[in-house]
Amino acid sequence: MKHLQRSSRRQLLRMGAAATGILAGPHTLLAWDTPGTLGIPLGPYGERSPFEKAVRWRRDSKTPETGSSFTPLQDSVGTLTPSALHYERHHAGIPTIDPAQHRLVVHGLVDHPLSLSMADIKRLPSVTRTLVLECGGNSAGEWAARTGPDVQRSYGLVSCSEWTGAPLSVVLRAAGVRPRASWVIAEGADACRMERSIPLAKAMDDILLAYGQNGEAIRPSQGYPLRLIIPGWEGNTNVKWLHSLKLTDQPYMARDETSKYSDLMPDGKARIFTYQMEAKSIITFPSGGQTLPGPGVYELTGLAWSGRGRIERVEITIDGGQRWAAAQLHEPRLPIAFTRFRLPWRFDGRPSIIASRAIDESGYVQPTREALIGVRGTNSIYHFNGIKFWSVRADGTVTNVEG
Repeated sequence: MKHLQRSSRRQLLRMGAAATGILAGPHTLLAWDTPGTLGIPLGPYGERSPFEKAVRWRRDSKTPETGSSFTPLQDSVGTLTPSALHYERHHAGIPTIDPAQHRLVVHGLVDHPLSLSMADIKRLPSVTRTLVLECGGNSAGEWAARTGPDVQRSYGLVSCSEWTGAPLSVVLRAAGVRPRASWVIAEGADACRMERSIPLAKAMDDILLAYGQNGEAIRPSQGYPLRLIIPGWEGNTNVKWLHSLKLTDQPYMARDETSKYSDLMPDGKARIFTYQMEAKSIITFPSGGQTLPGPGVYELTGLAWSGRGRIERVEITIDGGQRWAAAQLHEPRLPIAFTRFRLPWRFDGRPSIIASRAIDESGYVQPTREALIGVRGTNSIYHFNGIKFWSVRADGTVTNVEG
């Protein structure tokens, strides 16, 4: 490892020297150095350049109203996901909801049932947090090594946004939670009436009634005008189009927490309410479907995150896991948010197997796929967070190691 670290430092210095040489080269007159024609006029809402082509990939489903769309992580820079590229998972399409008519009802085991308008909720003290959101079924194909050919299709059901809303605890205290209450049943206003059971302790801790995303209103596909944001928990619990919170003394055992989003173990028993998402990371460059133009110095880069808290360390291997070197982590490192990492690497034209592994502030170390299967078997399709290996061939093409 020390050898890898010393080599990485030397490569970083060489990269700096190379960049200096490029920038110090002779000045070439560029198109924007000379007067040109007028550009397009100002518009009411900003659009990206027509030269930027990153889009979400949609997995085929039986009906157009159901399915998933995947964030193009391989095209991402920094740590925030644009709202328009945030992953989606829908069970009954995207409802059109007038915020002026929408209400959140708080009922059940409470002293003072509430019916809150969006105006009422926005009058409450607001909180803004940058948080990662990951589908419990992200990387499902990795369990059986039937993964997608690139980062987007194998790991793209995860995104990171800045969320703004009111603490759920404020509303629950105003409703007067009765002593017998121990669960909150959240229900969405979509056609399938998505339901999830949330422990009261979590509801009184850090959950947001979110109405803002990345500085503007949440998009309809993300739950407009109101959704739950539950830091560190699987995406399905973050109920979109939220319209009902019922306090109960037991969970509802709804479809999406029993037959779905549960983990069937090798002995036939099922783990349920496995809410928290564990530490995970992925190299986004170079990664599957990309090609290095030739030998030279490159920067290995990617993203790491954990539902347990802040990422403390990311290690990278270039030899299939025999040796690991510490990557540089970009600051600020926020808890339960994307952390970008990087490591200089000289590709010498020989085949390499590259991967990353994350360690979070709890000390949890991202496991290998084999270690996960050793404990949980292959009966489940949820909560995969194993190490992802990419094969860099001699010609510079990058593919999955698995299948």
